[in-house]
Amino acid sequence: MAGAPRGELLSFRAFQAACPAGCQYGYGGDLRRLREREFPRLRGITYLDHAGSALFPESLLKAFTDDLRNNIYGNPHSQNISSKLTYDTIEHVRYRILQHFHTTAEDYTIIFTSGCTAALKLVAEAFPWIPEGTKQPSSRFCYLTDSHTSVVGMRGITASMNVLSVPVKPKEIFSEKSRLLAEEQNCTTPHLFCYPAQSNFSGTKYPLSWIQDIKSRKLYPIKVPGKWFVLLDAASYVSSSPLDLGVHQADFIPISFYKIFGFPTGLGALLVNNRIAPLLRKTYFGGGTAAAYLAGEDFYFPRKSIAERFEDGTVSFLDIIALKHGFDVLEKLTGGMEKIKQHTFALTHYTYNVLSTLRYANGAPVVRIYSDTDFSNPDVQGPIINFNLLNENGEVIGFSEVDKMASLYNIHVRTGCFCNTGACQMHLGISDEEIQRNLQAGHVCGDDIDIVDGRPTGSVRISFGYMSSFEDAQSFLKFIIATRLSKSDTEIPFQSSVTKLKTESVPDEHPSINNAGKLSAVPHTLVRELGNNLSATKTAVSGHPPEAEAESIRAAVSETAVPTCRRGGKPISVTRIYLYPIKSCSAFEVTEWPVGNQGLLYDRNWMVVNQNGVCMTQKQEPRLCLVNPSIDLKQKHMVIQAEGMDPISVSLEENTGEGTVISESKVCSHRVKTYDCGERIAGWFSVFLGRPCRLIRQSSDMKSRSHQKNTKGLASATNISLSLVNEAQYLLINVASILQLKEHISARLEEPLEIEELIRRFRANIVISAPESFEEEEWAEISIGALRFQTNFGIYLMNQPLCSSFPDILSVGSQVLPVLKENAEIQPPTSSEEKCSG
Repeated sequence: MAGAPRGELLSFRAFQAACPAGCQYGYGGDLRRLREREFPRLRGITYLDHAGSALFPESLLKAFTDDLRNNIYGNPHSQNISSKLTYDTIEHVRYRILQHFHTTAEDYTIIFTSGCTAALKLVAEAFPWIPEGTKQPSSRFCYLTDSHTSVVGMRGITASMNVLSVPVKPKEIFSEKSRLLAEEQNCTTPHLFCYPAQSNFSGTKYPLSWIQDIKSRKLYPIKVPGKWFVLLDAASYVSSSPLDLGVHQADFIPISFYKIFGFPTGLGALLVNNRIAPLLRKTYFGGGTAAAYLAGEDFYFPRKSIAERFEDGTVSFLDIIALKHGFDVLEKLTGGMEKIKQHTFALTHYTYNVLSTLRYANGAPVVRIYSDTDFSNPDVQGPIINFNLLNENGEVIGFSEVDKMASLYNIHVRTGCFCNTGACQMHLGISDEEIQRNLQAGHVCGDDIDIVDGRPTGSVRISFGYMSSFEDAQSFLKFIIATRLSKSDTEIPFQSSVTKLKTESVPDEHPSINNAGKLSAVPHTLVRELGNNLSATKTAVSGHPPEAEAESIRAAVSETAVPTCRRGGKPISVTRIYLYPIKSCSAFEVTEWPVGNQGLLYDRNWMVVNQNGVCMTQKQEPRLCLVNPSIDLKQKHMVIQAEGMDPISVSLEENTGEGTVISESKVCSHRVKTYDCGERIAGWFSVFLGRPCRLIRQSSDMKSRSHQKNTKGLASATNISLSLVNEAQYLLINVASILQLKEHISARLEEPLEIEELIRRFRANIVISAPESFEEEEWAEISIGALRFQTNFGIYLMNQPLCSSFPDILSVGSQVLPVLKENAEIQPPTSSEEKCSG
């Protein structure tokens, strides 16, 4: 099959040639300049999770804050001037929402909720269900299996009301149903069918015609007499497509506004068709919903307005006011939802065409895309591409590894099952039994366990939004090519279905891929640690990893470099010891150091947090690598230095006496108790980093804690005591492994990294010199002096101190004695060039 040069295939000319008929890229102006003005925070970042949340533009915030500065908005449940202003503004916003969806207050009522999920819960609680066991035929709650968790979760409420739930697969909705008998047609038992306008998993758009067809009984989710009502889950759909409720009159439409505007969050709405609104039931009543009630008697009379009857308590009125500016700004920037639909689909169509045709040298596909459409029509496919990366043998590469590598390229994707287990099972072929077995194996929704028994537990999703650009699609495709295809390939094999992408070579303002290294699957952990611990002065100065440095992270060594046993019995020793007193700051090198129950004494005992108390790392603040802490055990203080700043010291004695406020922070997935180190040190860090921040320290209350961390490769029942580290007490690296890695990446760098600099980038605690590269992968335990460590992945260590009279001290020069894993066999090599196999 013919191929297209990479630069040509990824050029803007090719993108324009691939644009489907009826779709237009951009909004008639300079999109690049518009993005620079409205989204300056996206410089150097490729954001591809618009289905998770849209991003708000600068002008929305400015318009909203100007509004708040110029007006006084009081509680709307009052009669004063400021309250009346709030009430009138909220009513105006209700009309603005109805206008956006091409309907009026005569047909629909807007009920504000905390989000789409709350709107769904409201429907489940208020729908006029007829339970089992009555004289009338009972109600049914039906939902499409390709539905969000929040839709499926409605069955918990219906079950408590003794109403049966019926899951319906997408194909089953098309099956023919026999006509009902006359007496059955007269039945008025209410049933509810819920389905998404757009799958949040695959982007499939389900027919809006289903609404009328089900209500008019042309289609039946199940054969049962009664009257059908339809809930259209529009949360994903309305973020990039117009919805005309004048034509497609669903009974309930839940939405979340952050999916459209990015701001405000925590605010949604339920659009209720006024024909069913009087039938809704309500038990609880909160402030603002009552026209009158008695405190001492069972008397309550609701307000006449449906909205006020169901909006318990004071609505989030300032957030509602922000919506007005959201609609105004979106219209001004884009020209409306139809143009957003065309723009986002043009990007999706192009990306799909290129992605689906990438092939390895052996002809195997690079990706497996999970879709119900061929991405040719924006009426049936939204701006979502769901896929898994494959290796040359067709095996799935875990989504966690893809996510971590994408992060190194500053590409933001979404991974997992996306709160849509039904679609995940359907597309990935995961059985009900496998879901249950995976749970027993420790996998839960939202974690990073991506492969169980060789099968994927989820996938990778990219999604485009109204401010996505061609450069976003190009950056993503370059990332896939750079990490999966060999740099020696000059052509990308592709199928005839995208021959229209081939155009004559023309000068292009968008640079194309040139040097792209092939990622090996082994060893993932070493590459992950290098990526997680990127810390270089170049990064700190520029704010973004230089290209040469980024290339060094994008490569790993070949599988043939990993032996399964040791050779020759040469001694192994500790060559360097580092601790990192302040998380994400510079290393402190020592020749010997005490070992505590959490690792090296004072290692990661402090961390810098922002004004919200959230841990700051070099990923968010690269200049942290320029902060140099050192510890003087005799003087019992830590000295912190940085260029241009006077040194400052912090006592090693814990300040946890009376008056000290102990707070709870979070590091990765585990909680830690901390206390603040005071205003003086907070001011020092704030000045150096140029943003408000504070230094906090782990409280001694946590030093005795046992934390069970369920991580791939770690023994599931291992209890380890952690400081402010991410994974384990210690990180170990082998110089021989680093040298092997250096050989593989040097050819790709303009200025090859020195071995010393490369070692520092891993931010290891213990550096050893073993004869063979990656032989540490085969170690089950190691002993260093009187200390014993359990190893995981060959580089994560948990301390298991021996019962000994010797002090627990780790020293440079100490001998390392490994114990091999049970399946590793020690065999002498037949020649000096051969590697053992076990």
